[in-house]
Amino acid sequence: MIEVNLRPGSTKRAARRMPRIAALGSLSGFKPTMDRLALFGVATWLIMMPLTGYMFLNTRSRVSELNVSIEGAQADSAKYASIIAANRRMLERRDMIARKINIIQQIDGGRYIWSHVMDEVSRALPPYTWVVEVSAVEGGEDAAVVSFRIVGRTGNNFALTKYLQDLEASPFIRNVRLVSTELVRENEKLVYSFHLQADYEEPAPDVIETVPLFAKEPE
Repeated sequence: MIEVNLRPGSTKRAARRMPRIAALGSLSGFKPTMDRLALFGVATWLIMMPLTGYMFLNTRSRVSELNVSIEGAQADSAKYASIIAANRRMLERRDMIARKINIIQQIDGGRYIWSHVMDEVSRALPPYTWVVEVSAVEGGEDAAVVSFRIVGRTGNNFALTKYLQDLEASPFIRNVRLVSTELVRENEKLVYSFHLQADYEEPAPDVIETVPLFAKEPE
């Protein structure tokens, strides 16, 4: 069935409304869309900005701490270098003093050699025997060994034999040997002139008593 609108102007108004309704209909069908990649980029930017700032500030703080540590290590290194240098100088001075003390002790110990030799030579003399000369022998086989000769007189060969034995028994003398002997006239008497040679021997530690060169003072 066909309906006709007989009201005047109704068709005109309807015609006018139709485009407006169509336009509204097209707007109602419109839906805004956004690119997912752009959204991801924006989100990433929003996250990375504070994270980058935090990392920058944290790195700068660590760099400052490292600089302070380096400065402290350099100061300690300079201090320890001066201490090590001073310690090295003290060690060198100690070694030098030790060498000098060793030389002094060697000289100090050597000055008693001839005292011991003369004491033993005179102590071992038997009756009717006397010494004319005691002298050092130069140019021995061992330069470190002190050799000496004894020239003397004795009334008989028995006394000379005993003298040789007593000298050999001394802790300071070794390698006693008879170089020569002859009968000579002295003070209108016939006596035996003898020439002996022997070496000085360092005695055992328990034979003599030694005192340190630099004795520690009692407290």
